[in-house]
Amino acid sequence: MTKRALDRLNKTSAQEFVAAIGDVFEHSPWVAERASAKRPFASVRAVLDAMIAAVKSASKDEQMTLLRAHPDLAGKAARAGTLTSDSTAEQASVGLDQLSEREYGSFQGLNTNYQTKFGMPFIVCVRRHTKDSILRQFEKRIDNSATQEFEIALSEVFRIAALRLDQKIENADLGLNGRLSTHVLDNHAGRPAGACGSRSASYPASTSRGSSSARNQCRRPHRRAADFRTAASDRPV
Repeated sequence: MTKRALDRLNKTSAQEFVAAIGDVFEHSPWVAERASAKRPFASVRAVLDAMIAAVKSASKDEQMTLLRAHPDLAGKAARAGTLTSDSTAEQASVGLDQLSEREYGSFQGLNTNYQTKFGMPFIVCVRRHTKDSILRQFEKRIDNSATQEFEIALSEVFRIAALRLDQKIENADLGLNGRLSTHVLDNHAGRPAGACGSRSASYPASTSRGSSSARNQCRRPHRRAADFRTAASDRPV
């Protein structure tokens, strides 16, 4: 993937800006379009903040449309090969493209139950999980209220967007390193470590201690992750 320079994005037309990063939010180029009005951006974090602000200031109907634009995990679209390139890579990163028929059936049942209850697809930042931990999230979150799931889904969308933006713009300052700093597992239980899986974080925050230090902290499940700190203003609507 070819990364863009931030200073060049600042100087492009709104149409070129949307063409470059409009797919950061799944099938929702309107997010980048609204954020483009905030240029010039001093940092990639400022770009992410502007895009998240655009989503938070959108109507509930627009937010729900954004959530519904996401594909089911290991769903029919994945099998048909019609996912976006980002979604394809993300689902493949945890082996959702190589499920057995039994596993595929399990995901289909969970997808159907979730869609029936909440009217939207189950959304999780898969690069922070394993296949098994995704299944555990399905089982845990199905008991939530519609309001809870709406908020959690938006926070997961913001995490996905942070990773995608990190991969699209040069010298990103988001405290990420591809998959490593967000895909941190408890080595004993094979699940996202402690606070790294906290639903209160709306997107990864940068840290002066660097991504290596943050990864070391996340490996300790009893400590909060430095790269998932959340200010009150950053919580999803």
